[in-house]
Amino acid sequence: MKLTSNSFADGQRIPGDYSFCVPDPAHHVCLGKNLNPHLAWTEVPSGTQSFVVICHDPDVPSRGDDVNQEGRSVPATLPRIDFFHWTLIDLPADMQEIKAGEFSNEVTPRGKGGPAAQHGARQGINDYTAWFAGDGDMRGDYFGYDGPCPPWNDEIVHRYVFTVFALDIETLPLEGTFSGQQVREAIKGHILAEASLTGLYALNPSVAV
Repeated sequence: MKLTSNSFADGQRIPGDYSFCVPDPAHHVCLGKNLNPHLAWTEVPSGTQSFVVICHDPDVPSRGDDVNQEGRSVPATLPRIDFFHWTLIDLPADMQEIKAGEFSNEVTPRGKGGPAAQHGARQGINDYTAWFAGDGDMRGDYFGYDGPCPPWNDEIVHRYVFTVFALDIETLPLEGTFSGQQVREAIKGHILAEASLTGLYALNPSVAV
């Protein structure tokens, strides 16, 4: 399979329109448009029954001590972990394109609803659910796509990996609310093909993208 996007090129910067946060000189960051990017995939294998889309950031700090703290920085040497930004499952086999803004077109405090989504698909919760758990104004279940918002004091550029999986089953055996990691486990043994696209993003003005 091949995966492309009209929103950004593989290995290039993701525009701010597709991000949860954008730079702000006065407050470090402010909310972005949070549009999901355009995605299109081709060369789908025969026997495909459904598609899954996962977007994750593998560069999230494993500790939050220095994150977004004045006078401090998140060191490049810090071990990094995955942060899921989007899990979309049960996309029909005759669908090979997602329009920009089709599944997300704004930041929704306390999270967008789910898991039901367009085209009969379902969306899992992303990791902003845990990130905002202690915030009285923002906590909630964040279903669907919420874009990049790396620490504004991180010393590295973050990578956002969008992957489309072609599966040999029509519906994943997941019920209710599910996470990105649960989707990764559920698709094992059912993947006919996959294709990925990576975008770059940073909010630290001293880090070039």
